[in-house]
Amino acid sequence: MLGLHKEHWLDAACVGESGANIVIPLGLQPLGIKAAGHGNRQMCATDAFGFPKRHRTNQKSFFGFQTGDMARASIPSGKKQGVHTGRVLVRATGSFDIQTKAGRVAGISHKHCVAVHRKDGYTYQ
Repeated sequence: MLGLHKEHWLDAACVGESGANIVIPLGLQPLGIKAAGHGNRQMCATDAFGFPKRHRTNQKSFFGFQTGDMARASIPSGKKQGVHTGRVLVRATGSFDIQTKAGRVAGISHKHCVAVHRKDGYTYQ
């Protein structure tokens, strides 16, 4: 190995009998993955005194989308005109938010969204 710095993914690649023969091209970087989970079990929000103040719906999917899916929204006109790609936050009303690298774009109709990658419990870089 030609001066590779210590990384966990390099250690994992060198495990086993074939570890001594591994060849890693220069500039190769692994995919950054972070566990995000599939949701939570909180069924209602409480106020400062512990009394329930709003309830969650039993439904997780709206208009074919679920919070955490990667989506691309092509908006033809208006203030949010353009193509936005990122993690979608769904609402029962059909007005979604998309979290992009540039920030959150709120109030996008589900009619403009196309699924790129379904939620699988991880976030990717």
